[in-house]
Amino acid sequence: MAGKINFTLEQFQEAAHKFRPELLRLPIITLRDHSLKFFTERPGIRYKESVGTIDADVELAPYKASRRHDLNPDLIHRTLETFLGAAVEDFEPNATISTLLGITGDTKGEGQFRQPSAIAALSLIAQKIGEKLNQNLFKAARSENGNTTEELFNGFDTITQAEITANNISTAKGNLIELSEPITKTNAYDLLTEEVLYKLTDEMRAQELYIYCAQSIKDKYDQAYFATHGHVPFYQNYTQNVLEGSEGKIKFVPLVGKAGSEFIHISNKSNMLVGYDQMGDMESVSIEKYAPFILTFVMTMFFGTQFESISPKRLQVVKLAASNTGGQNTGGENTGS
Repeated sequence: MAGKINFTLEQFQEAAHKFRPELLRLPIITLRDHSLKFFTERPGIRYKESVGTIDADVELAPYKASRRHDLNPDLIHRTLETFLGAAVEDFEPNATISTLLGITGDTKGEGQFRQPSAIAALSLIAQKIGEKLNQNLFKAARSENGNTTEELFNGFDTITQAEITANNISTAKGNLIELSEPITKTNAYDLLTEEVLYKLTDEMRAQELYIYCAQSIKDKYDQAYFATHGHVPFYQNYTQNVLEGSEGKIKFVPLVGKAGSEFIHISNKSNMLVGYDQMGDMESVSIEKYAPFILTFVMTMFFGTQFESISPKRLQVVKLAASNTGGQNTGGENTGS
């Protein structure tokens, strides 16, 4: 008969202590697998750090021995803030881990060599933390009294809305486009070309950019593109990863965390910052026992997001019409990344 998996408190505590750096990295590694390859990571940040750009009017002019010019650089500061979060998860070690790992618990004979170690079980929990961070990169909104990842930090959509409210992102400043009609499988190609691509600044169109959007938006573009180009002899792929007309420089990045978002963001990787620590002693992993038969997984780590710049030379926000932001899909579209 199959035996029951039996992890002791000491085994879990030893694994958490010995593999603390690896366990702390796992949420970030999980994020990389899902989305971080399209963002710029900023490790070593606890609480707040100033980021931003320097703009100055510097130029070559005809030579004159007396030529002098005051540089007067314009320092544009933004604050990348990471917040200290904690995961405190109670679990019954044998039943819970057996369920999570999908195993029956054969601990007799050769079966004992196929059983997972305590570190494998803890790793799975740490990966789940990374998945939650991935789902909330854009929609998270900081709440001091919150109890979820969504309330830990301010995601890109939340930061965007705050900047719109402060009139720092606006149509007048050139970093906001407000669509008057929803993106559909009929108009997506024309809308994203005429109303978005052609309104980007020349500086932006000269760069390699990403379109951070919901999968449903990308699906509609694919459908519209097929309807427009499906009969063309050189058309080969139903899925279009590049915005046509951008000379291959602007690529779609559909993300799970963008489902239901009211914004599309167009920017370069270097402008989309994801901050965390991973270098200090304030982040920790431990296993505690506060009640009979129940263990508690405790992890603390810093996390936050920010734009390095909201200049129209580096960021364009597209505000969608209401029917694109309901968080639900129609027509068989999915929201996976």
